[in-house]
Amino acid sequence: MSMDSEDFKVLPGKKTSLKDFDSGWEPKWAKKKEDEEGKKAVKEQASTTLEANTQKLIELQELFWASHTYSMLIILQGMDAAGKDSVIRHVLSGVNPQGCQVTAFKTPSEEELNHDFLWRNVKALPERGIIGIFNRSYYEDVLIVKVRPEVLEKEKLPSEAERKLFWDQRYEDINMFERHLVRSGTVVLKFFLHVSKEEQKQRFLKRLEDPNKNWKFSATDLSERSKWADYLNAYEEMVNETSTEWSPWYIIPADKKWVTHASVSDIIVSQIKKLDLKYPVLSKEQTEALEKAKAELEKE
Repeated sequence: MSMDSEDFKVLPGKKTSLKDFDSGWEPKWAKKKEDEEGKKAVKEQASTTLEANTQKLIELQELFWASHTYSMLIILQGMDAAGKDSVIRHVLSGVNPQGCQVTAFKTPSEEELNHDFLWRNVKALPERGIIGIFNRSYYEDVLIVKVRPEVLEKEKLPSEAERKLFWDQRYEDINMFERHLVRSGTVVLKFFLHVSKEEQKQRFLKRLEDPNKNWKFSATDLSERSKWADYLNAYEEMVNETSTEWSPWYIIPADKKWVTHASVSDIIVSQIKKLDLKYPVLSKEQTEALEKAKAELEKE
């Protein structure tokens, strides 16, 4: 059940509308199976695909770590309840914790507000051989900060920051930052989990109805939902202004979690494969040292 990542990629330089991306998309073969048996078959196929991708990722992650040449930064953005935590839990479940790190960015602290907007993200960047996941990121500074101007005031920027080109320059800063990362050996993968307003509503209701999930719901969730149209506009401008040749955006259908998980895992696996990594080749001296160690162990 391979997904074509090109279907989800935002082409650099091409004006994209989120309306052109179906949040409820699924493969044609899945649409044909509407009865209960069909739906069961779809779930089984999705589970098999994800399991296969997870196994591939486990193997590739070991190679990624051993080669110690690249790092990978996976950025997850989306509306509340779009499934960011679910992607981390399901797609990266089998990856060695030593080779993977997750950073969830919350409301900036006073210390973070006393620095530029990229500062706290730079501190959390993965080192070579590591796959790093940002659950939200510096992109919040062209999303919530744009939708809620009062948040921008807390950044304590010089007055000239109010000039007309402010947002253009912030997009430019992000693009140049990511270009620097890519040039330095970081593979940047950016996923916008595209969930519909109706699906978000249903997920919110589940959180409210299930005592074990009540903790996931916050009063601010409804406040942010009331600005749905504003956020969609901000997301649309974000992907158009920051989908580049070196780090394009992928708009991932998020109404059906099995589609989300399969799509994201496919893209991660394919991107690591493209690096054509090899295990380190030992020098003559290292090989001789290993043979000596083996001989000593066999004498015991």
